[in-house]
Amino acid sequence: MVGLIVTALVLVLAIIIGLLIYFLAYDQSSHYYQASFQIPSMEYDPEFSVEHSKASRDLKEKINTEIDQVFQRSILSQHYIKSHVVNFRPTNRGLEANVLITFQFPSTRVDTMKWQADNILHENFKSSKSFLKIDISLPHLREMHEAQAKHILNSCCGLGMEYPPVERIAGGKTAAQAAWPWQASLQMDGSHWCGASLISQDWLVTAAHCFDNSKNPKLWTVSFGATLRSPLMRRKVDSIIIHENYAAHKHDDDIAVVRLSTPVPFSEEVHTVCLPDATLEVSPKSKVFVTGWGASKVNGPFPNTLRQVQVEIISNDICNHVNVYGGAVSSGMICAGFLTGKHDACEGDSGGPLVITLDRNIWYLIGIVSWGIGCGKENKPGLYTRVTHYRDWIKSKTNI
Repeated sequence: MVGLIVTALVLVLAIIIGLLIYFLAYDQSSHYYQASFQIPSMEYDPEFSVEHSKASRDLKEKINTEIDQVFQRSILSQHYIKSHVVNFRPTNRGLEANVLITFQFPSTRVDTMKWQADNILHENFKSSKSFLKIDISLPHLREMHEAQAKHILNSCCGLGMEYPPVERIAGGKTAAQAAWPWQASLQMDGSHWCGASLISQDWLVTAAHCFDNSKNPKLWTVSFGATLRSPLMRRKVDSIIIHENYAAHKHDDDIAVVRLSTPVPFSEEVHTVCLPDATLEVSPKSKVFVTGWGASKVNGPFPNTLRQVQVEIISNDICNHVNVYGGAVSSGMICAGFLTGKHDACEGDSGGPLVITLDRNIWYLIGIVSWGIGCGKENKPGLYTRVTHYRDWIKSKTNI
């Protein structure tokens, strides 16, 4: 009897210790807080509000590094995840930066952890040693809901996977989940028809020829996520704007913008690609990627999972050679692929993105899948609508 009692007590004690270890070590959840910092030594520069500008990027990195060091040296070092500068604004006391700070700790310790984080901020940013000053007119840390925080964390354009491995659309492998979060599927009557690229919460850019059969927005829907069946989300289409000079019997001005009926929330799996400045020039031989749910070969079936292919920019002069496209490539088009063939976009990829990585793995939309002869044929690389050529047109229609 004594042995049974001792055994039972040991088991109970083991369960209690196990539960304590679980809740203290494993029951960790993310908690998001917003804080405002003053930078009295700096004045507001409009470049700070230009996404991915050098001035903005450098200052954000400096602020994030300062906050990282403060928390990594503190008692919350095991719970601090990262800081993310949301925006800048001018004040009568200099420049102000709004920052989103992420921690991970048990939900049962929220009040204690927040109190400790508040004290750390107060102690470190009240002194003259740091160029950052905590904004004493506001609570140090304001709690933020997870959905809102994730939307903010993914609101910067062009955040995709770090330079993915070479994979092919035609007869190739699938793209990794969340590798190309701006990729969307334009669907008519529920079937995949074309690709498109998300450029804001409610605007996409695609090819005009996708709407040769129907321009009625009520017949179209858009899905997001890497798979066509079981997508992450769907949206109805509110309006379709096709370039005024587009004609179905030509390949020029093959561009359109699509407005969603309801904005999408940003996440790691769904957010925007960056639009380049109209002055951006991409050199021949540059490595670029095209993605889509198109067929792996002419007249082949459409895959369920998004595919990708790495191709090279080819100069328009070469693509206009008599044995290539014989002068059919205009200044509003960009040529990409290989004269040897094999790697290419195909049927069903139309309207999808051709992207290049710049500025520390930030992805920019430089082309829209437009036309070509066959799929991966020798001397017949893919032709894309040149986004820089239509940058002002996109802005005039979407204000982006």
